[in-house]
Amino acid sequence: MPFLPEEYIFLFNTLTAAEETLAQLRASLMEAQQQAEELYLRRAEAEAQSGASA
Repeated sequence: MPFLPEEYIFLFNTLTAAEETLAQLRASLMEAQQQAEELYLRRAEAEAQSGASA
């Protein structure tokens, strides 16, 4: 295996960790978006039903 200077190994490990963190953040944001859409649709449906029964 070729020798890699310590700073390159450090940089690689840091970038790898950042990439994993960003992937987790992306998943969290997608989940939040889905939950917000579900809440919006439920509210819109409830308002439509209450308006129809009035």
